[in-house]
Amino acid sequence: MKVKNLSFSYNQKSFIKDLNIEFKENQITTIIGSNGSGKSTLLMLLSRIYKPQTGFIEINQQDIQNYKIKEFAQKVAVVHQKNQINGDQDVKTIVGYGRLPYLHYSQKLSQEDYEIIDWALEVTNLKEYKNRTLKNLSGGQQQRAAIARALINEPKIIFADEPTGNLDSLNARELMEYLVKINEEKHTTIIMVTHDSFVASYSKKVYYMKDGHLDLSIDRLTKSQDDYYKEIVKVTTQMHL
Repeated sequence: MKVKNLSFSYNQKSFIKDLNIEFKENQITTIIGSNGSGKSTLLMLLSRIYKPQTGFIEINQQDIQNYKIKEFAQKVAVVHQKNQINGDQDVKTIVGYGRLPYLHYSQKLSQEDYEIIDWALEVTNLKEYKNRTLKNLSGGQQQRAAIARALINEPKIIFADEPTGNLDSLNARELMEYLVKINEEKHTTIIMVTHDSFVASYSKKVYYMKDGHLDLSIDRLTKSQDDYYKEIVKVTTQMHL
């Protein structure tokens, strides 16, 4: 995924300023920034919720604005900090919504679709909860359901906006381990935005965003996760984020 000369303003306030970045395929990449840095706005642009005013974003050398809606929905999925899902529905129904980009009008889920749903529930350790309503799950389980829903879309890219924001440290660690597993086994590109250095330490590359532009980046390379985490904390502190 490539971003070229991207700018975005709202109500005469500039949020993204002539941004250039290329996200490596099959890698977990994190963007760190404080509130108002532009990181969430960038994710909204990448996922086509917002439209750039100047510049462009490409997937497979094609401007994302030129993809048909359903075609784009088959390529990307978004996991939010707090997912707006009807809590009265059961987990397997909610997860099944991820197959909608592959269905025609009034078409029902096929046996293959149900097999994919079962696989996603298995991967996210939710199979025993599939008949429970979402509101009866813990915060960590609800986020895993959101990931399962993203997974059955079989996307090339998952965007994660503060995916552990409402979780305690134990659930946050577990959720990040699921994302790493997805990245390694399915070769899914994962692009996260966060302010949490621990979450960022699960990625291979970290970009620092400030005032709508990227200040610097650091790579994990051969560092252990613990050493990488310490480096991220050090840089984050130096940048007063």
